[in-house]
Amino acid sequence: MTNITDALGKESDLLLNHICHTIPKNNLELPGADFIDRVMSLSNRKSGVLRNLQALYDHGRLTGTGYLSLLPVDQGVEHSAGASFAPNPMFFDPKNIVELAIEGGCNGVASTLGVLGIISRQYAHKIPMILKINHNELLTYPNKFDQTLFASIEQAFDMGACAVGATVFFGSDESRRQILEVSEAFEHAHNLGMVTILWAYTRNPAFKTAEKDFHVSADLTGQANHLAVTIGADIVKQKMATNNGGYTALKFGKTSPKVYSELTTEHPIDLVRYQVANCFMGRIGMINSGGESGSDDLHQAIRTAVINKRAGGMGLISGRKAFQKPFTEGVKLLHAIQDVYLSDEVTIA
Repeated sequence: MTNITDALGKESDLLLNHICHTIPKNNLELPGADFIDRVMSLSNRKSGVLRNLQALYDHGRLTGTGYLSLLPVDQGVEHSAGASFAPNPMFFDPKNIVELAIEGGCNGVASTLGVLGIISRQYAHKIPMILKINHNELLTYPNKFDQTLFASIEQAFDMGACAVGATVFFGSDESRRQILEVSEAFEHAHNLGMVTILWAYTRNPAFKTAEKDFHVSADLTGQANHLAVTIGADIVKQKMATNNGGYTALKFGKTSPKVYSELTTEHPIDLVRYQVANCFMGRIGMINSGGESGSDDLHQAIRTAVINKRAGGMGLISGRKAFQKPFTEGVKLLHAIQDVYLSDEVTIA
């Protein structure tokens, strides 16, 4: 097992001993082995959705915990195959992507129609698959930033996927169309018994100023989460909040002073707790993304997992930090993330 205290270094006391006084943990529906019976069984989700959601929870090293560790590899479309796989060319082959998820002890693997389709008959019964149905691609010149449909719900169902994933760029000029497309797709997926996962990202050039990048502010990402659960997401993927005050700095939309004086502080766990609160107080699980790969990936992955877990989140979805490394190192990183959620010493703040 990973030594989490050593991995956090100077931040260990800050992150492991913090008590959240903004939104108390007792107000949250927290992940656990009984999450579906306790929370999701009370919803309007069909039996097939509950079965597939349980299949996600019951796979990999986190089986029986109610937490999720997912491997997402859609960056070949989102960032280009060269930018994504040149650091480790073996992952041009979709087989190795799925093998990394299996060896890494993940609950499931999320990828594109092409990646999952080419190996679905070999692996659909071995690991839960999540088909990402829309993407932004960067071959269009000049680049545009818009999520468009690449796959259908029927294609996901036919290949045996247990879930579909989609992205909405909340705040963008195209967001209203994306919301409609994804809402209709999620309804169809639920009717066929599949789980729905929304990448609830904010995207607008105005959200990034000379002082801060408010794409990761707690208030804006929190509202993106609230919109995500409103259109039927069963799980929300969100970038971890690292600042706050997007509404007030950009002087748009509506908020309340209490968001900043009572419901959040500058502490990283409190910022993420506000993101969780916007997912119906944890009734819909929130997983944080692992972020870009860099020189300090193991520390950053463990740090992100600790913050997510202690804030009341449901897990981590980490791609580039894992697959842009040699295979064994990617497995080690995924296991380190999972060790945080398996540790009784990392409690809810």
